[in-house]
Amino acid sequence: MGLFQQAVKTYDVLRKTKDRNDSEPLAPIGHIIAQAKIEISIDKEGSFLTANLAEKKIVIPVTEASSGRTSAPAPHPFYESISYLSGKDEKKFSLYTEQLQKWAESEYTDEQINAVLKYVQKKSIVNDLNEAGLLKSDEKGNIKNEKDLIYWNVVGLENNTNRSLQEKYEQYYLHQKADRDTTVCYITGEKTPAAQQHLKGVVSFNGNAKIISANDTSNFTYRGRFANSEQAVSVGYIASQKAHNALKWLAANEGVTFGKRTFICWNPNGKIIPVSPFRRFRPQKENSQEEKYEREYYKKELIALLEKCKKDLGDNEDVVIVSFEAATNGRLSVNYYNELKASDYLERLEYWDETCCWYDNRWGTKSPDLYNIIKYAFGYQRGNDDNSKVEVDADIVGQHMQRLINCRVDKGRIPSDIKNNLVNKAERLLLYNKKNKDSLLFTACAVIRKYKIDYEKEEYQMALETEKKDRSYQYGRLLAVLEKIEKDTYDSEKDRTTNAMRMQSVFVKRPAYAARIITEQLKNAYYPKLTPAARTYYDKLIGQIMEIISEFGDEEFNKPLTETYLLGYYLQQNALYKKNNKDEEREEN
Repeated sequence: MGLFQQAVKTYDVLRKTKDRNDSEPLAPIGHIIAQAKIEISIDKEGSFLTANLAEKKIVIPVTEASSGRTSAPAPHPFYESISYLSGKDEKKFSLYTEQLQKWAESEYTDEQINAVLKYVQKKSIVNDLNEAGLLKSDEKGNIKNEKDLIYWNVVGLENNTNRSLQEKYEQYYLHQKADRDTTVCYITGEKTPAAQQHLKGVVSFNGNAKIISANDTSNFTYRGRFANSEQAVSVGYIASQKAHNALKWLAANEGVTFGKRTFICWNPNGKIIPVSPFRRFRPQKENSQEEKYEREYYKKELIALLEKCKKDLGDNEDVVIVSFEAATNGRLSVNYYNELKASDYLERLEYWDETCCWYDNRWGTKSPDLYNIIKYAFGYQRGNDDNSKVEVDADIVGQHMQRLINCRVDKGRIPSDIKNNLVNKAERLLLYNKKNKDSLLFTACAVIRKYKIDYEKEEYQMALETEKKDRSYQYGRLLAVLEKIEKDTYDSEKDRTTNAMRMQSVFVKRPAYAARIITEQLKNAYYPKLTPAARTYYDKLIGQIMEIISEFGDEEFNKPLTETYLLGYYLQQNALYKKNNKDEEREEN
């Protein structure tokens, strides 16, 4: 199937579901969602009762012309703006009343329609709204709020319900459409009356953007290839209405927006998707026990969650993922589309979370959310205090979220530039406060691990490997040790930047040179403050690290480091602090 076929299927399922508690309702065929500004109450004889402000979304009947109207007059069949009801524009007024009267005289009429028609024909709405204090006029008498949509409330009727009116208009409008020529609908494959106009506003903040357009009078959509728009694509009116209204409902209730892009992930049969493509598979767990941090436990837990989600959703169910972006004010593009079986979808998310993960000191082994990867790769910390946050432009998030979803859902390789950006940002840890520094370092390590698996088929462990034959990894360990030596001499209340962190960027480019300078500073200023046992321990540890580094030869000694130095730094830092905590516990005992 394609996007529109899945949307039509979704619409049919949603229409069968009664009493949904959604942020935005599902519009019936021939209807759209609109924002009402003023509510006017009348009786069944068309006499005015009250008027008051009513900021609310309502479902309104529309014609094909009115649903996509711009400057040319095209009245909605029932609820309308002041400009069509006031009578000041005679053309708009007559078009509205003639259309409403035609509906009132049909077999699909309703008492509400007759009451509204009687009231509008009196042309008293301007005076009524003015007396209620709801009309805004300038000095010349022009109505400033003439675009405000009026919501009708007919009092005193037994069957005064919106649902009843919606059903009658749907039957009435489809009956009118039945007389038109039929053609093959590219969505359903059936011969039905074709849609002349398609709904706009699938994504609310791009209200005028359309997915399907047949404009040829100014922008040459199809001229030179076809004689008319029907030869380019023919979509049935009913299928078009179902598909667009379903996508509108999904975007409003299930969509996630990053910048100018809106992403939707759903099941056409209405089942809840247990794992979002943007979020990590494993839920966060506070106060986890120590053994739950281990990778084997993490993998076992992922598999258990995978099987549970498969059982809840069903292996044979479909999962559809789509992203929209308004290329211009009038065009809504589909940037990404994929549909796959639930089992494949869940297994791919599980694979990503298993390969793109790292040990987090607070939560244990986990995979970073896609948003955090983008935030730390392309964002900047605003401010220098402990509460400063890393911020990133929303448009940048939308672009790169698309790329990462491709990787996660389609099992693509993680982009090199995202990895490189994270490594470059992590090269200047001194620019971040402690919280952001820890999060950046964790995210960078998870992405590096993923990168190594994708491109080099090499898996780095999340536990310290003291004998790892990787020069950069060992230099990363050395950086962590040099930093820890200086921090051991600080008072507990002090939190200042160490010499190792100040020289981190130099250390990455010329590790042997930077290590010698840092070591000399430590020997002169900080070593005398250490206990003899601590000096012996750190000297022995540095000797072990340098012994492994020396195996790579003199020509490799001072070459720039690769990204794996961050893995060695992170893991050695964890090991040193764990040892320090155990030593403190031993002293207390």
